[in-house]
Amino acid sequence: MTDQFEYFSDEEATRIAILENKAAELEQRLLAVTAPNSAGGWANVATPRPTRDRPRSGRRDFFADDPDALDDDAGDDGDDGRGGDAGRQRRGADNRTEELIKHGRRRTRRSGRRRLLAHWRLLAVVAVALAAGMVAGLLVMGGGGPGWPSSVATVQGEVKTACENQDVAAEPSGLNFACGADTQAVLWVFSLLTSGNNPGFVDSETGRKGLEPIVPAQGGDIAWSLNLHHPYDPGNPIDSLEVAARAINNIISGATLTSSAGGTDVEAGLESTAANCERYTGSAKLVTPPGYPAHCAAAVTSASGQAALVSDVFQQWMGGTPSQLATEAGVLFENASNPGNPKVQAILQSLPDSGQ
Repeated sequence: MTDQFEYFSDEEATRIAILENKAAELEQRLLAVTAPNSAGGWANVATPRPTRDRPRSGRRDFFADDPDALDDDAGDDGDDGRGGDAGRQRRGADNRTEELIKHGRRRTRRSGRRRLLAHWRLLAVVAVALAAGMVAGLLVMGGGGPGWPSSVATVQGEVKTACENQDVAAEPSGLNFACGADTQAVLWVFSLLTSGNNPGFVDSETGRKGLEPIVPAQGGDIAWSLNLHHPYDPGNPIDSLEVAARAINNIISGATLTSSAGGTDVEAGLESTAANCERYTGSAKLVTPPGYPAHCAAAVTSASGQAALVSDVFQQWMGGTPSQLATEAGVLFENASNPGNPKVQAILQSLPDSGQ
């Protein structure tokens, strides 16, 4: 038995009624021939019933509130040969039983509002997903806010490649500030300031080439210790960044070299003085291992300390550079993840003059 509400066409309902009447008429004729002298009717014999005009709505309302809605003529009070009111009541009950057997009980239709309320959880999830998508879209688009020049992303990718060379660490301390996960921005900041991130940059006054402020002759000497291909090419961004990383690390931690006489020559770095360590770490305490340059006892971890260190590296590396440009290097490094900073934007506007 189905519990779904079914729809029937008028033609189908009429055809069923005709077949039922034909069957009842044939049954009566058959009994009349086999038992012609029987008195009265036969209790178990079906009798034809008149077909009624069905509504043209295309739907049968089987269980209306009026129990006579399923009767042949709800407004007919006369006797149709089945016992008057009693016959109609029995017919109505029979018809309802028949409809129940054939079509089942009609399911109550919920209103659109109740259906929506029943699915509120799904609707809430969809709404949250849409909101999250809009927020993510705004973040990806950047909201039209200020950012770094597009060339920065290119150099950042080249920095990652250059930093895969483990030989860029300082000797013999092993310090690798230039390629640290949280400090390697120093490489693309220096490139942005000194060459506009252009690997084909040429300084007309000094003849310096490449991304970083490395003289080709000096870069060639460093390249031997980095296991680079030879000859060193300042126009190759990877070569330029690897040489720059090694130079930055040595400027910070110092280096131990072999003198012309065969002895040990220890060269101090920025971290080899108490005053600098106080500025970078807040502590003037130094550590001096035998054969190594002295270095700060505490690590340089604060944002302001690292920015001060970057400014000092830039000042020493770019000999004779204005202190303002060195300060700008520290500001850009400290705001590597905040290009919207007003100071950063002011520096970027001045790059054509100060950076080249």
